[in-house]
Amino acid sequence: MGSHGDNWDIEEGEDNVLVKEHRNKSEEERVTNVRFRLLRIFLANLQQMIFGTKLFVLFPAIPSAIMAKSYNIGRPWIFALSLLGLTPLAERISFVTEQISFFTGPTVGGLLNATCGNATELIIALLALRQGKIDVLKYSLYGSVLSNLLLVLGSSLLCGGLADLNKEQIFDKKQTDLNSLLLIFGLLCHVLPLMFKYAKSPASHRVHPLVHGVILRFSRASSIAMLTAYAAYLVFQLRTPHQLVEPQEEAESNEETEEEPVIGIASGLVWLVGMTTTIALLSEYVVGTIEDASDSWGISVSFISIILLPIVGNAAEHAGSVIFALKNKLDISLGVSLGSATQISMFVIPLCVIVGWIMGIPMDLDFGPLQTASLACAILMTTLTLQDGTSHYLKGLVLCLAYVVIAACFFVQKLPSSNHISLTNVEVVHHPPA
Repeated sequence: MGSHGDNWDIEEGEDNVLVKEHRNKSEEERVTNVRFRLLRIFLANLQQMIFGTKLFVLFPAIPSAIMAKSYNIGRPWIFALSLLGLTPLAERISFVTEQISFFTGPTVGGLLNATCGNATELIIALLALRQGKIDVLKYSLYGSVLSNLLLVLGSSLLCGGLADLNKEQIFDKKQTDLNSLLLIFGLLCHVLPLMFKYAKSPASHRVHPLVHGVILRFSRASSIAMLTAYAAYLVFQLRTPHQLVEPQEEAESNEETEEEPVIGIASGLVWLVGMTTTIALLSEYVVGTIEDASDSWGISVSFISIILLPIVGNAAEHAGSVIFALKNKLDISLGVSLGSATQISMFVIPLCVIVGWIMGIPMDLDFGPLQTASLACAILMTTLTLQDGTSHYLKGLVLCLAYVVIAACFFVQKLPSSNHISLTNVEVVHHPPA
């Protein structure tokens, strides 16, 4: 009887050992599966983020720029490589915010897109502000608005019109009228400081220091009004019933083709932080080496800031807008181009004024007569182009040609300032009086 009980105890002990060994193996297998699962998720996200865009060929420019900076391989090379590296990052950060919006819903997703849609321009502007390069800041932001209104919108209308030569392209005017109204309001805040400056000193064209102080205070007050208007615009976009702000065709197309996210929200947030940090690093390289690139290439800083930087920053919007226009989805194309221009004009520019106010840097809304006049012409042309709710390729062609003319203007702008004409080197011919 005792031996039988002893045998039972021994068998029970062996069973406990087997259970513990099985449990330990299960835990090891679970940990191993978790590790492999995380590795698979990381590799899948890496493949989607790197090779999910046709601009993946430009990703090697990012480590190349960092190496060029570390080993001081020519500051113009640092600028060029950083500029190339920013192009795919600007496109991918828009993709990530779009993926996160699948999980956060339209309200938070819209705010995230509004914040990160122009992350490259915002980071470059804030870095230029911190380094005291007010001209580079103003040039880049002005050029971004100009690029969205003329180049991005113009090429979209041109390509869409050529793709549908026998079909009239129609879009909803509600959204375009709202964006045009905000752009004109922003233009008013730029024109008034300029007019005030020249009204106070029309003869000598020398602005008194007290006038600068008045313009600065007026710019800060106007910036608060612009930010208030943009906040109301966001609330209107996100809280107003969709049938009032979204065209019916777009809503129907969204119902027909429901997309699913390809990366998770945790992975999206990690990629968003990582790419924003990389954009900040490359933007610091760009801002710090722009003068050296200008001197080395013989191109003015204004042309680089107004034309080259915005083309890189708007690469994602440009490509997406043209693709939607080719698919005869002009409402989305107009939302991309006009929405980005409105965001820069009504949010990024006044935000830089307020941040400069906090930092003690005299950032104002006086962008100069040439910039303000060309911006007014661009807004006027865009408003007239979209006033009837229809589009064809000729409208897009005119907008693109207007952008080329303005780009040529700033390309030759360096000539008068760098090549001063000395009267001692000019042969003066005296003509006898008649």
